[in-house]
Amino acid sequence: DLGNSNLVGQLVPDLGKLEHLQYLELYKNDIQGTIPAELGNLKNLISLDLYNNNISGSIPPALGKIKSLVFLRLNNNKLSGRIPRELAEVSGLKVVDVSNNNLCGTIPTTGSFEHIPLNNFENNPRLEGPELLGLASYDTNC
Repeated sequence: DLGNSNLVGQLVPDLGKLEHLQYLELYKNDIQGTIPAELGNLKNLISLDLYNNNISGSIPPALGKIKSLVFLRLNNNKLSGRIPRELAEVSGLKVVDVSNNNLCGTIPTTGSFEHIPLNNFENNPRLEGPELLGLASYDTNC
């Protein structure tokens, strides 16, 4: 847990090699850049807390490969793009918070997202939803 530790810099792809890592707590720092897709290799990860940083880019669909994931907090960053549908397939995912970003598209409502409160998606000006009957109305500007 390195939350609130005045860390500055970027997440490196090599973090994906920490195969036994269960908790990656880097909230309330000044981490910039993108979330490496290699984090999808963290097969034992239970919690990924990157909230309150300056992370940009999109949420990697590869995070959907982490079947052990329970907590995903990416709120209060500068993330853009869609919420990957692969995340809804992580059956044990209980907490997802992507509020206060610049995400777009529609909010998933299937799978593990079925019970996620809508306020965990708020303050994303271009995010619409929830999608109806699992059919996303894809915005070409997203």
